[in-house]
Amino acid sequence: MAGQADLELPRGVALAWGVAADPQRGPKREMSVEKIVEAAVELADAEGLGAVSMAAVAARLGYTPMSLYRYVSAKDDLTLLMQEDATGLPPASVREVEGWRARLWAIFRAQLEIYLRHPWMLDIPITGSPTTPNSSAWLDVTLDALRDTALTEEERLAVSLMVTGHVRWYGTVLAAYSNVARVTGRTPEEITASEAATFDALISAEEFPALRQAIDAGVFLSEADPFMFAFERILDGISAYLDALAAGGKRSGMAPWAELDDGDIVGDKKYREARKAVRDAQKELRDALKLERLAARDARDRLARHHPTA
Repeated sequence: MAGQADLELPRGVALAWGVAADPQRGPKREMSVEKIVEAAVELADAEGLGAVSMAAVAARLGYTPMSLYRYVSAKDDLTLLMQEDATGLPPASVREVEGWRARLWAIFRAQLEIYLRHPWMLDIPITGSPTTPNSSAWLDVTLDALRDTALTEEERLAVSLMVTGHVRWYGTVLAAYSNVARVTGRTPEEITASEAATFDALISAEEFPALRQAIDAGVFLSEADPFMFAFERILDGISAYLDALAAGGKRSGMAPWAELDDGDIVGDKKYREARKAVRDAQKELRDALKLERLAARDARDRLARHHPTA
């Protein structure tokens, strides 16, 4: 690994790269970091990330928790190694796909399959850019898909992050629905029908006209996949941008994050007070709309009582 001699890596990252110092001799020679991680992944696959603890993994392996700490010294390190193991390397077939657009689709589907196999990965907080071998391999293969395009290195990274972000959001939704189905015993079709009925009962044209129109059009019962549609449109935008560059168009600038973030003023007292006033006003508006909705319902009921239909 380049530059490793000059860089002090966190223990978990060093373990992932295979450059960590050897642990003290364990109670039995059969113990290893790999076996610990394998047992932890199996436990998470079966019961979720919340079921994983050093004690639970040790019990699964038939050892004491203290014996594990000689190999993996912290729960955060174990979680990182679990994520690295479950992520795996990109399929070799991905690099064989011709064309940047088709290859991004292949990467998208391959990453989605990982989340479907290991939904607990979505419960791991994002703490920064991936710095482990397998995570780096996925970023590398995505950047490589864009290598022959006119995009700059910064633009290729932006597109790569977009792919990762969209597939993570899609995986989050699919995993959540899968969990609901598992807990309730309902089929995906039953869950969808129940949600559609709830929207139909609660959303009025007076308060939410656009949403009511969408409900009446049957969008919540449609078999169309909105996430796949959105990803296709994102790729359309990239394609249009490349076409514009080829025609001599100017590149779009990428503003620094500091220009988009309110982080430099969130501590200001008057700004906080103004934000609170906005939230209070929004709550009052929601309450007023609720009262209006109830009043309209009562008015319709009274009208129906005094002027019943034949």
